[in-house]
Amino acid sequence: MKVVGIIPSRYGSSRLPGKPLKDICGKSMVQRVYERAKQSKLLDEVIVATDDKRIVEEVKRFKGKAVMTSIDHPNGTSRIAEAVKDLDVDLVINIQGDEPFIRFEMIDELTGILIKDDDILMATLCYELHDKNKFKDENVVKVVCDIHKNALYFSRSLIPFPRKEENYRVYEHIGIYGYRKSFLQEFVKLDDTPLSAIESLEQLKVLECGYKLYVAETKYDYNALSIDTQEDLEEARRIIENREER
Repeated sequence: MKVVGIIPSRYGSSRLPGKPLKDICGKSMVQRVYERAKQSKLLDEVIVATDDKRIVEEVKRFKGKAVMTSIDHPNGTSRIAEAVKDLDVDLVINIQGDEPFIRFEMIDELTGILIKDDDILMATLCYELHDKNKFKDENVVKVVCDIHKNALYFSRSLIPFPRKEENYRVYEHIGIYGYRKSFLQEFVKLDDTPLSAIESLEQLKVLECGYKLYVAETKYDYNALSIDTQEDLEEARRIIENREER
């Protein structure tokens, strides 16, 4: 079974233009994400899918692999689907291009789920959220699942509602996805659905169209910082500067 990791990398971010090329303590953001993904034991290949030649040149500079895709994609999933359309692969892992602290162990954790169970078309990860300040943060996406670990709903609101506090837990969704290639190509053909549009959460299309989305609670500690603003970028720099190894 061949597995490819794709890092969608768009230059024209509205809040932080050119963010894949932003320097984080001597390395561009795209390089930091790529190097972490390359540590995976289960990915056969890692590719940056981008719409800008400047990003291609940067990936070539650090001897990575990149492909050009259309500038017209509505989201990273659509860009990934184009990048793998003609590749002979079975599984596709969507690795967010703005999360420089993603752990390769989590990539392998997700990949292993799809390798072991042929019935799972799409999978993702979550972790228990302990910071109550984030419970009502709309930028923190929460998920609730059924007893079989299939997603029931994703929301920017607090779910479930804490009517009873005994055994109360909140799980944050981690934005890494794994797909069977065949399902990915079907997924990107789905029209926006009412809930996915209201919440602005693409993964809700899967649920609204009647498919199952498996959610595993990661075993690993996770820094959920994604780089969306200049403040996020400065925070990433502070984190790395405080580490012994860069």
